Amino acid sequence: MVSLPRIRVDVDASFDLIGTVLVYLAVPLVVPLVLAVYYGDPVGPFVAAIAATLLVGGGMDLLGDREANLGPREAFLAVALIWFLVAAIGAIPFVVAGNGTIAGPINALFESMSGLTTTGGTVFRDFSVHSRSILMWRQLIQWLGGLGILILATAVLSSLGVGGAQLMETETQTQNVDKLTPKISETARLIWSLYVGITGLAIVVYYTLGLTGLAPNMDLYNAVAHAFTSVATSGFSPEPDSAGAFAPIVQWAMIPFMLVGSTNFVLLYLFINGQPMRLLKNEEFHFYLGTVVVCTTIVVGALAADPTIEFSVEATLRHALFNIASIITTTGYASTDYTAWSAAGQHMIFLGMFLGGMVGSTTCSIKSLRWLVALKSLQRSLYTSIHPEAVRPVRITGNPVEEGTIRDIYAYLLLSLIIFFALTVFIVVDAQRLSDVTVSEFDAMGAAASTFLNIGPAFGAAGPFGTYDIFPTSTKLVMIVLMWIGRIEIIPVLVLFTKAFWTS
Repeated sequence: MVSLPRIRVDVDASFDLIGTVLVYLAVPLVVPLVLAVYYGDPVGPFVAAIAATLLVGGGMDLLGDREANLGPREAFLAVALIWFLVAAIGAIPFVVAGNGTIAGPINALFESMSGLTTTGGTVFRDFSVHSRSILMWRQLIQWLGGLGILILATAVLSSLGVGGAQLMETETQTQNVDKLTPKISETARLIWSLYVGITGLAIVVYYTLGLTGLAPNMDLYNAVAHAFTSVATSGFSPEPDSAGAFAPIVQWAMIPFMLVGSTNFVLLYLFINGQPMRLLKNEEFHFYLGTVVVCTTIVVGALAADPTIEFSVEATLRHALFNIASIITTTGYASTDYTAWSAAGQHMIFLGMFLGGMVGSTTCSIKSLRWLVALKSLQRSLYTSIHPEAVRPVRITGNPVEEGTIRDIYAYLLLSLIIFFALTVFIVVDAQRLSDVTVSEFDAMGAAASTFLNIGPAFGAAGPFGTYDIFPTSTKLVMIVLMWIGRIEIIPVLVLFTKAFWTS
């Protein structure tokens, strides 16, 4: 008789954490419920979602064990399932409301996953058919996703040595992220407070612009909606024209909030609390801002040289900086239709998709620190090829990076590129097989990068003012999975599909 291998994962511990998170998800769902009552919208979509999250969360709480030890394996399982289940519950209001293209379960899950992962790609076709409460839930779920990834990075993944979080010690120039305060939970609370504070500041700034008449359509609703998604670097907007719906001064005001949201929040905390040089002397911070400046300069040159573009000097600078900052920070707002730019401008937008902001921020994509470490490692390889006996560690802001971390970064970069190219091929082939819409290679590359790296807008029909609804259902299902995998940095999901995770 063949004996089955023993399961080494304490599922009860994972269920306990998942259940707790799902029960607490009922709290933010009260916000759109109250708005629905205020605006006279149907409350059923949010009542159904609250009931579902309490039922599922409460059930998992009963199955879980509060006394069980939450080790690395249990944390991996909990992280992956929390992200997927919250997205699934977040889709319920869209389905129950039954309006527009998100009435179907696949499109609803796409929109919810895009929101929670702060991707910002939408399947909307007509914004006018959706209630204000549904549109605000769409904004709020992105804000929750930005908050969630911060808490995840500082309170869970940093202790597991996963993805970008394993670099937090080097990045923050502290001995350990945990030691900002004696307890990880307190560290998470500090980061949460900072996130809420910056969001509140964004609301005040945006609404003030509306009150002073500088931005007539920036009412309190839009101020809150866009504060949620600019700080979370996520990019959904209740306006079909995104940031282009507002006066230029609003677009200028959004830029610093996108940049701050893409800055390491531990360093921001230290900056505010009397240690500004930790941020100002940080090499990744320099690299991150440097990529924004260089890419913006190139786009300004491309727009100035394009005879078909008739922007003023101010508009040229604003559209170049805004859209480059939006893409590099993975926010995904758009101030204008960049698909009408020359090839040089569009290719800089495409390049920006792969950069990302700093680790420990709300940003997505590959992130600046990985590129910085990879470039310094390449520089070292060139040096040691000439001086083979030299011992030259890779240093970030004066601190050596462990060789194991460098290998992990190369593995992450390789895996990311493999997934990107595989998704590109799948999008092209699947569109030719099932869709009436022709997807070019470049448009497919943009859509693949934008969904897997959680950017939002792409090119072609899925451009900044377009929709992902043009893709076949099978493509959207694959994109849903890859948004999920990409947002929690690949490993916490892929490790679940290895035999060693469960039995060794």
